[in-house]
Amino acid sequence: MRFSALRVLKEGLTGNKGWTPHWRDPQPKDEYDIVIIGGGGHGLSTAYYLAKNHGLRNIAVLEKGYLGGGNVGRNTTIVRANYFLQGNSEFYSHSLKLWENLEEDLNYNVMHSQRGLINLFHSDGQRDAFVRRGNSMVNQGDDAILLDREGVREHLPYLDFEQTRFPIYGGLYHPRGGTARHDAVAWGYARGADERGVDLIQNCEVTGIDIENGKVKGVQTTRGAIKAKKVGIVVAGRSGQVAAMAGMRLPIESHVLQAFVTEGLKPVIDHVVSFGMGHFYISQSDKGGLVFGGDLDFYSSYASRGNLPMKEHVMEAGMTLMPMIGKAKVLRSWGGIMDMTPDGSPIIDKTDIDGLYIDCGWCYGGFKAVPGSGFSFAHLMATDNHHAPAAKYRLDRFRTGYGLMDEEGTGSQHNLH
Repeated sequence: MRFSALRVLKEGLTGNKGWTPHWRDPQPKDEYDIVIIGGGGHGLSTAYYLAKNHGLRNIAVLEKGYLGGGNVGRNTTIVRANYFLQGNSEFYSHSLKLWENLEEDLNYNVMHSQRGLINLFHSDGQRDAFVRRGNSMVNQGDDAILLDREGVREHLPYLDFEQTRFPIYGGLYHPRGGTARHDAVAWGYARGADERGVDLIQNCEVTGIDIENGKVKGVQTTRGAIKAKKVGIVVAGRSGQVAAMAGMRLPIESHVLQAFVTEGLKPVIDHVVSFGMGHFYISQSDKGGLVFGGDLDFYSSYASRGNLPMKEHVMEAGMTLMPMIGKAKVLRSWGGIMDMTPDGSPIIDKTDIDGLYIDCGWCYGGFKAVPGSGFSFAHLMATDNHHAPAAKYRLDRFRTGYGLMDEEGTGSQHNLH
């Protein structure tokens, strides 16, 4: 079933009785060539690209809850490619290119909106750092425009330019940045994978990983044992727990990152705005709600809920940047479990166990990386060779110290990234 304007019109005139489910609800088979643990954005995109790019069909995605019920539905939906360091820069550039053709590729409306992203800076030092970042982005082939104070005012006249604590010096404008509908991305990839024969198995929690003589043989689940030649772990904040089933200890801490949304308002914020001194970022959804977030809660947790002091901290930053939002009523908040690495950059690699692969450690970059991560992880699992844009995301860099990518220059403390 393909979506088109003609099909929507026809269904609207005939009572919408011709739509079919987006994906099947199959029973798990006894054996697959590849099992993907995790039915979020990264797991579903991996399965999709394994089928689309590599012609593999005997694949299962195992999700302990429902598809898209984890971090892919618990984020602030920002899509960007404004990274500085070699290794990150080319990866997120590749991911953004995939975003720009995603709706046509999937035949599904993921509501990708390239409304532009503006990172504000508030000192001479920050301006110099953003000049370097912007040059790096342009050299990578992406877009970056340095705005002075008046340039920012033209785009964002509603900011508080008169504050003395964090004066706005200017901003780095990334026009191709923007947002997408988070759960629609999961649904689109799920639909695309299912159309190509992938089994999407919900309510199927993995409880063990079977290994014999250093080689993976399959997984144990709440719906029985499933044999597999290759297994991919793509479970975000649960990466450490699932890897432990294979006897691995990952260099990851899991932290809570809260996000918030207000009541629906008339269109007021046209861009994604990031407040450099307060670690606050905000955009407006298609429903009119202001979607915003800030820092991690700064303690390790597997709970999908946050604490009140961090709520206050985020609200303070928002009020400092744009006092007008104080009139809006917050409808709800939620927490995503962030898998944080020591250098703030992700891991896409083979493990020391033959046939076992890992995709984790996305820190703040998980949602925007969904297409690129799935594309690169599928390439690795299908060919056993690293995809060029993700070639530096090696697991052993934390053991050797070679090739670390500390994008923010904040050191080896997980929660600072």
